[in-house]
Amino acid sequence: MAKYLERDAVIALEDLPNIGKAGAADLRCIDILQPGQLVGQSPLQMYEKLCSTTGARHDPCVIDVFISAVRYMEGAEPLPWWSYTAERKRLLKSG
Repeated sequence: MAKYLERDAVIALEDLPNIGKAGAADLRCIDILQPGQLVGQSPLQMYEKLCSTTGARHDPCVIDVFISAVRYMEGAEPLPWWSYTAERKRLLKSG
């Protein structure tokens, strides 16, 4: 597992686990400009807003990345984004 900054040192979106330039651009596209804004967000609603805003259907794995970022900012350990695939599949089935 890659080494990540301590949560309180995370200032930029790119400081988050699993968020690179493209992921940060996706978050900015849906008006999330700072990591702290992720707390309390619904990753599924974030994904729907991204698709609506861009007018394109994004890969569902983006939901996994969003889940990982939200969970991390809410106190979870940093995990690879694919650790959240099963959760995404459950969310999509129930939603």
